[in-house]
Parts: sequence; C-alpha cells; structure tokens
Amino acid sequence: MTISHSAPRPADPAAAFAARRLPLAPPWASPRFAWASALLLRLGLAAAFLSAVADRFGLWGPPGTGNVAWGEWGRFVAYTGAINPWAPAWMVPALAWSATALETALGVGLLAGVRTRALAFASGVLLLAFALAMTFSGRGVEAVLSYSVYTAAGGALLLAAAPAVPYSALAPGGQRAGTP
Repeated sequence: MTISHSAPRPADPAAAFAARRLPLAPPWASPRFAWASALLLRLGLAAAFLSAVADRFGLWGPPGTGNVAWGEWGRFVAYTGAINPWAPAWMVPALAWSATALETALGVGLLAGVRTRALAFASGVLLLAFALAMTFSGRGVEAVLSYSVYTAAGGALLLAAAPAVPYSALAPGGQRAGTP
C-alpha cells in the first residue's frame, strides 16, 4: 500500500483555478481612474466653455462655416433673445454679455484648476439654467439633448462632488492635489 502525501486533485481544474485567483476590482474602482476621470471632465468642461465663447466672437470661423454655431456676436445675441423670450429687448445684450463673462471665467478657472469644486458647482448651475432656458423657450428639447447640455450639467455637478479633484489649486488642508 502506497501513501500519498499530495492533496487530492479537484475534479474540475477550471474551478480550482478560479478558487486560487485573487479577486480583481473593476478598473473604475481605482483611485487613479477616479482621478483621471475627474481631470478629463474638468478639462472637457473648460474647453467647452472656452470654445463656445470663441465661437460667438468668430474665432472658429464666420457664420455658415461647418461646426460653427454663431460665428459672430450679433447672432449670439439674437440666440440669447430667442432662448429667453421673457426678457425685454433692452436686457438681451446684458444677458449675452453676462453669459459670456461667466463662461469665460468658469472656463479659465477650470482650466487653471482654481477652486475646482466651487467652479464645477457654478458650472453645473449655469449649464442647468441654459438647459432649462433652451428646453422651455419654445425651441423644444431636441437641441438641448443633441448638445448634451443636461449631461454636461450633471457632469459638472458630479465633478463638484468627486472624491478626487486633480490638480486643484487648493485641495483640502491647503495642499496642492496631485496624482493619487
């Protein structure tokens, strides 16, 4: 009689392999993934704001050029009046300048990483206001959905609440945030 000192072999080798394998977390559960996602969202929001401002001053080309929404200031002011039908005519240029100043400040601030959470929250509120104005101005919901304005608003608000705010000028405790 022979005595074997080895463990009995499992009937299913695949089950044995699965039992020995270390459980892997999904990539989206990684702190680096959260950091990179927040950075991408922050830079994407900044680029979207600054691109819209560039468009209304004709920096992307004149009206009628491909992928140009306004191409000049006058067309943007007219659009501002169209999505704010409640506003008297004298107020429309002020609304257009206010929106442009806010978008410029938010875009530059997000790009620089200054007070990222506060600017992300302000961006979300501004984008939500734009989305609601576009939706209820009589122009319908198609444009606001095609331009993903509700998605951008949600993303901005999510960035304000993100656990990782990359390269924010002032992280909690006054320290500069970097990579995890």
